[in-house]
Amino acid sequence: MFDRAAYDKRVQWYRHDRFGMFIHWGLYAIPARGEWVRSREKITVEDYQPFFDEFNPVDYDPRAWAKLAKKAGMKYAVLTAKHHDGFCLFDSKLTDYKSTNTPARRDLVREYVEAFRAEGLKVGLYYSIIDWHHPDYPHYGDQQHPMRDNEAYKGKQHDFDNYLKYMHGQIEELCTNYGKIDIFWFDFSYGDLRGEAWKATELMQMIRSHLPDVLTDNRLEVSGEGFGSLASANPTPYSGDFVSPEQIIPPEGIVDHAGNPVTWEACITLNNNWGYHATDNDYKPAPMAVRKLVECVSKGGNLLLNVGPDARGNIPPKSVEILKEVGKWMHLNGESIYGCGIADIEKPDYGRVTRKGNTLYYHVTDNPIGFVPLTGIAADKVKAARLLATGAELPVEKNWITNNYPDLAFVSLGPSPVLPDETDTVIKVELSE
Repeated sequence: MFDRAAYDKRVQWYRHDRFGMFIHWGLYAIPARGEWVRSREKITVEDYQPFFDEFNPVDYDPRAWAKLAKKAGMKYAVLTAKHHDGFCLFDSKLTDYKSTNTPARRDLVREYVEAFRAEGLKVGLYYSIIDWHHPDYPHYGDQQHPMRDNEAYKGKQHDFDNYLKYMHGQIEELCTNYGKIDIFWFDFSYGDLRGEAWKATELMQMIRSHLPDVLTDNRLEVSGEGFGSLASANPTPYSGDFVSPEQIIPPEGIVDHAGNPVTWEACITLNNNWGYHATDNDYKPAPMAVRKLVECVSKGGNLLLNVGPDARGNIPPKSVEILKEVGKWMHLNGESIYGCGIADIEKPDYGRVTRKGNTLYYHVTDNPIGFVPLTGIAADKVKAARLLATGAELPVEKNWITNNYPDLAFVSLGPSPVLPDETDTVIKVELSE
């Protein structure tokens, strides 16, 4: 039976914090063609081995990563403890395919969790429930496995229960060896491999026995496609705590069968790849990143924004530049993000609205001519209107122009047609009781 009260308590911090850093990092940073390089190029284990043999991120400093995330206004982070290629950034006792056996000789997950906790950030771990390295994970005929079309593997028998024992065992290591983990971000279900194919109820019981408050995504049931049973009348024991749309922001947010808002998080890349890609320079500029964060929050969701560090352990300079710019905006306007959500008023033509209790935050990204109409509220409902970034008063305008619209409150941003903040100028409006 789904415990709604326990669920609401569990996700409270997550619904408040709204903004996190996704970190995709592993052996694939060396070929530098994205995290799916083994699958796309059908690389054998043997041909992938040289990357393991040379992996030594000499510049890896998770304290610098954590400080960057904090500076950007992010409140939590999720690191790929193990991606689809099966390589582990942690010192698992269940495999030799791990960072402590590379020239790095380091438990990179341990360093990450300690560094991010030290900055006051929540820590999350991504764990791929699929595995292209494990001998008992299906090879030939699988949808994504690098050897899916390799005739040498046709008819090969796999002991999937043995793989599940391995998978569950590694997740239990992550539950028990690294202190409190705030998020487990699983990836992903597909075809017949969904739910109980992973022994998901048993898995969640084990996880909750160690970490009763940990949040999980919905990908023990689905992938980025589909919402899973969290949006249904009867969530399963492995429904997860949030829906995880990928590379898209839901057009209207996400609601359940009864029309109630569902907790969700859009995971989005800064360029076009999750893992480091040396020639992918198609970065989303900082103003776009800010506006997409605002869009998520205005629809009741979170934004998990990805960086893909290189083989030396450095977050690409362009990513750093963008996140610092986002941080400047968040420093002045984070109040309109943290603890905010759906405003339940019509979206204005010039931007979006977020809400926290009796306070509305109007995000103006396209300056109207003349005055800014505070969509959805009348003048007598405004207790105070301020420019959030400075605290400057914005008096409610009542004149021959605005009098034509008696049911709307208007404020002025001044005589200049250019917004005070061209990225997103935020008007804080306190409503009268």
